[in-house]
Amino acid sequence: MNHYVSFWEQETYFSPQDFIIVGSGLVGLWTAYALKKKYLKAKITILERGVVPTGASTRNAGFACFGSPSEMISDIETMGENDLWNLVEMRYRGIEKMRDLLGDESIGFDRSGGYECFTNDKNNFQKLEDKINLLNIDFQKLTKVNNVFKWNNEKLKEQNLTGFDALIENKHEGGIHSGKLVLNLSKMVQNLGVQILYGMEVKSWQNEKGGLKVETNHYTFKTNQMIVATNAFSNNLIPQLNIKPSRGQILVTEPISGLKLNGTFHFDEGYYYFRNIGNRILLGGARNADFVAEETTDLDTTSNIQQSLETFLQHHIIKGVNYKISNKWSGVMAFTQNKMPIIRVVEPNVTCIVCCNGMGVAISPIIAEKVANLM
Repeated sequence: MNHYVSFWEQETYFSPQDFIIVGSGLVGLWTAYALKKKYLKAKITILERGVVPTGASTRNAGFACFGSPSEMISDIETMGENDLWNLVEMRYRGIEKMRDLLGDESIGFDRSGGYECFTNDKNNFQKLEDKINLLNIDFQKLTKVNNVFKWNNEKLKEQNLTGFDALIENKHEGGIHSGKLVLNLSKMVQNLGVQILYGMEVKSWQNEKGGLKVETNHYTFKTNQMIVATNAFSNNLIPQLNIKPSRGQILVTEPISGLKLNGTFHFDEGYYYFRNIGNRILLGGARNADFVAEETTDLDTTSNIQQSLETFLQHHIIKGVNYKISNKWSGVMAFTQNKMPIIRVVEPNVTCIVCCNGMGVAISPIIAEKVANLM
């Protein structure tokens, strides 16, 4: 025990737990929800090292999407059709579950559509069109919706986009408010009786008879099971995972008068992504401009990536328009070679659930169910 606590604190906050979850981001919160639904009387505590979660959960671009066409086509070549469609189903079901449980208003869901932009120098459109038709056939089996992806080049002019040659529309995607999502999901699990303690950084743990002793910077907890849900930062706790972090940098403009952009957009297999937030533009990505440097958990922004983003902004989104940048930030994702999340028992009573591969908003409700089923 690191600090003296009163009898009342011992009985209220620090009593032995059935489950301790490390990390209060989306995966940690959804895991707490799934466990509480399965074990109604379970004592569950989430330990968060920050005053708020500062991983990708609150620092993403706010896309509720299940995959841009070019990225899906590329993934089929690397991971195979079965794995790709299993993953897409998780994304689709996860977004639906999030919306059903929390409600569109509480998460700021805006069904403004998802779009992918293309240029002739990067794509053979005839070859791509044949593959889009095949994607639609498989998507119809999954969603019961015909022609999820549609060519709609006229939208380029409507949205005042320049330097692109084609566009595919998906009306079933949209944007969310990431902060509202995490805040209201936190409230939901707390209403179920889950305890969230902030400023608690897990330092180590030890298996003992009957469970685990978990050491933090403030207190020693006892629990039957621990779930590590710290995504790209998990190497600090479980170095044998050898997780590959990947920073995503973002900028947001000040309000732009007469902005026509409306929706969530991808380009270059998702390496660039942009959307409107009211009459502002949010633009992120460009990590393919410097893959090595962006394999970091450092939350700083860098001049070269930010310059790549601004060049893209000026050329494609608001060409010839005066603008100012109001915000810059970065979030850190975690990736695996096969783009599948890692759900693994790493030692007795310790399970990790990490690596959402940039799709944590969509898949976290579903992979949390899988973890709960392992317990």
